[in-house]
Amino acid sequence: MAVAKVKSVALSVSHKCRNILAAGWEAHLNTVKADNKGSKNEIYTSRVHYMIHKGTPYLIVPENDMHNINIIIDERGSLAVFSPIRGRVASLLKPSKTPPRVAMTGDVLRLKDSKVPIIADSLKQTILKEHEAASKASYGVSAILSSAGATCRSRSEGLLSLLSEESSYNILKFDIGSCVYIDFNGSSHNIELDSFEAPKADLLMPFSAKLVDGINQNDSRRRALVMFCFAYFNVIARSAVMLSIDHHGFDVLAKVPQGDILTNPQYHWKEFRFTFKEPAKDAEDFCRMLVGLEEEGLQTVKSCSGYG
Repeated sequence: MAVAKVKSVALSVSHKCRNILAAGWEAHLNTVKADNKGSKNEIYTSRVHYMIHKGTPYLIVPENDMHNINIIIDERGSLAVFSPIRGRVASLLKPSKTPPRVAMTGDVLRLKDSKVPIIADSLKQTILKEHEAASKASYGVSAILSSAGATCRSRSEGLLSLLSEESSYNILKFDIGSCVYIDFNGSSHNIELDSFEAPKADLLMPFSAKLVDGINQNDSRRRALVMFCFAYFNVIARSAVMLSIDHHGFDVLAKVPQGDILTNPQYHWKEFRFTFKEPAKDAEDFCRMLVGLEEEGLQTVKSCSGYG
């Protein structure tokens, strides 16, 4: 049986880490609780917003959050950013697996007064640029984005409230001391900071959660993922969902036979990696390449069935 060839290249741990940071905007920040006697070595945790500017994470923390007081006494902190997994994928993974995450330790620092408006303006421009890209998206991309569940948001949607005049927050710098990538199985992988390339501004990853959920919410799109598994890996899947996307391709979670389907008709979930021939620049590019793979796959299926 002729099977279409697709170059399947696994992403490095460093690349996976970068994708999570580029796709998200929420993080769990931990600092040491403090009082007038100094650090008490108890940990205070809350959810904060963040952005990456020139390779450095900046935290957007409400003015009344205890972190602002804690770091005056003790600057030590840790930050956890989870992969933005929503909808069908999240329900499949629970309770056996936790979404991959990036865990960092370092110092939480106040900014110089002269630096604050620079970072604030960069945040504003990033939000507006992503919002404009979504509003000008083609029909195909808009259809996928609008299919996503109500709880699934793009980064610009998640951060839009920060542009309100009523929004009151402090911007803090997170000086990274160590970085670890924790995978689906809970295994930790240390990231070498000297060689780690922080995410840059782009117009794909901030929409990744909505694109993934939008694809998974549609029956015909999920059937296309099943076809991908057959056309490119010669695997007959009962069902499939999009697991994650990035500039170089995407990962599919498919329910496939475990062992001999005739003697032992049991199924398990298995991950498949599909790699593009060239990187996708933005959401439009990603969807165009996805359609290209689908057309190639359909042609392969037709050839196998004798109709090509």
